[in-house]
Formats: sequence, C-alpha cells, structure tokens
Amino acid sequence: MSENNADAESNAKSVRVFYDGACPSCVRDRHFYERISGERGEDVEWFDITDRDAELCRLGIDPQQALRELHVQTADGKVLREMDAYIELMRRTVWLRPLAFLIALPVIRPILARCYHWLVGRRLKRTGRD
Repeated sequence: MSENNADAESNAKSVRVFYDGACPSCVRDRHFYERISGERGEDVEWFDITDRDAELCRLGIDPQQALRELHVQTADGKVLREMDAYIELMRRTVWLRPLAFLIALPVIRPILARCYHWLVGRRLKRTGRD
C-alpha cells in the first residue's frame, strides 16, 4: 500500500491499530476484538507491522517499539502506545469499556504495564525476534 493510499484509508477510519501479524496471539486478539466490537469495529483499520519498518518510521513509530507495545493512531493523527492504546480500543467497545476504566486506574495501570512488557519479552524471545 502506498503512503497516499494508507493516508486515505486511515482518514476513512476512526483509529488505526498497529499489530504484529506474525504473532498468533496478536492475530487472535484482533479477531476477538472484531467479534465483540460490532459496528464500532468497522471504524478500526488494522495495520500489520510485519516487514513494514519504512512505513512505521515515516509515521514516527520505532519498528522495534511497535513489536514491544501496541500502537494506535487516532483520527486526529495522535499515536498512543502501550496501556493508552489498549484503553483507547477498549473504550470503543461496550463490553470492554469497564475493563478500560480499571486499566486506567493509577494503581492498576503500572502493574499491568510491567506484566504486559514481561509477557511480550517472553514471546519475542521464544520466537527468536528479541
């Protein structure tokens, strides 16, 4: 997809989610989100980061960081990462909105962030992409 096509497509969607399409659990998470999000899921553009380092760099996203943290670009072009990205996605879905509220709590957020980084690090090491 050319840069102009990517920009035109993202303008038609409310958010763009950068996910690791080479990661089976990431793909499962995407499908789960699509199933439970209903019509709101149509506002999400899924951008597989696999082998797209140049495009990520043009968007100001470090490809290595994109492997380690979920990134979401909002309609206004702002890029959210890690827990902020998850909260943005979850707030868009009725079923996940309460979970987004919990994740955003100051006591819970740093604990989940540490667990998230640990799990991602394990996954990348296990698959030889660390």
